[in-house]
Amino acid sequence: MMRTVSPAPLVAMLALLAACGPSNRSVNSVKAPTIQSTQLAYDLRFAGYDGLAADQAATLEQWLAAVGIGYGDRISVDDPVAAGSPARRAAVAGVVAKFGLLVEDAAPVTTALPAGTARVVVTRMKVTPPDCPDWRRKSNPEIAASSMSNFGCATVSNLSLMVANPNDLIEGQAYTGADGHTTSKAISVYREQKPTGGKPLAQTATTGN
Repeated sequence: MMRTVSPAPLVAMLALLAACGPSNRSVNSVKAPTIQSTQLAYDLRFAGYDGLAADQAATLEQWLAAVGIGYGDRISVDDPVAAGSPARRAAVAGVVAKFGLLVEDAAPVTTALPAGTARVVVTRMKVTPPDCPDWRRKSNPEIAASSMSNFGCATVSNLSLMVANPNDLIEGQAYTGADGHTTSKAISVYREQKPTGGKPLAQTATTGN
């Protein structure tokens, strides 16, 4: 006797199994960090065309220190007045150089500037790792040839936390040629670093109650 079995229950079961978490049939991770950009602005009023006065440079330096300027921040100068602009830009670059940074050539678009004002813009990037771990899709049973939902979580999260310049996650550094000093710097630090086990053990004393 032949008996016909409806495929509907089997199809429904396969659909439920296949819907356990997002499907990813590629060899690439779908995990990605979130990169947020924030702009900080400081307006400098100037009276002449010979750069910045001493008090202006001092207040700019104080503001940069207050916002915690550091590596990864991108500094630019928005100066619509052509007369004296190179001198003011050079003066701003001199203040920024005290923090070990450079001034970029182009400034982002901001609000309109009042007359006789130059704007120093600091663009700061913040990286947020992806939501990990993610175990919504298991490795077994797997009938859709999909990788686990947690695939790539550790790699992307660690890279997000270790990257020194968040801008490198958007656009890598341009190749400017091989620099032997830069290449050998890490090797020199490794060779010259004294082993941590070479120091004597700390002497401690215990007392009873």
